[in-house]
Amino acid sequence: MGVVGIFLEFVPHEVLNYFGSQSTGINPLLMQLTGALYLGFAMMNWMAKTVLIGGIYARPLAIGNFVHFLVGALALLKYGFSSSITVTIWILAIIYSLLAILFGIVFWTHPLKTVNASEK
Repeated sequence: MGVVGIFLEFVPHEVLNYFGSQSTGINPLLMQLTGALYLGFAMMNWMAKTVLIGGIYARPLAIGNFVHFLVGALALLKYGFSSSITVTIWILAIIYSLLAILFGIVFWTHPLKTVNASEK
């Protein structure tokens, strides 16, 4: 997320040109705002990297990631099936789908704490 955010934030014209979109008007601004969202999400995830996710702990973090990746995967899959096939879109769709599944598992399951023999 951080890498995508940096690309969208600092080279929006090049990203738009790569995907065959116009890099004029409001499009670069929208790319930079999207980059800001990605950077914010990346920082939130980085800051919570030591937090146990699952159950009631860090539930907002888990649902935020799950919703982001699920909605993103659905949008990418819809675009991939309805337009000319591009490898980049399909790679992103696969990554987003995988992360949606993994964060769904994290969201709907509870973390298991390992018990040492000395704690019994």
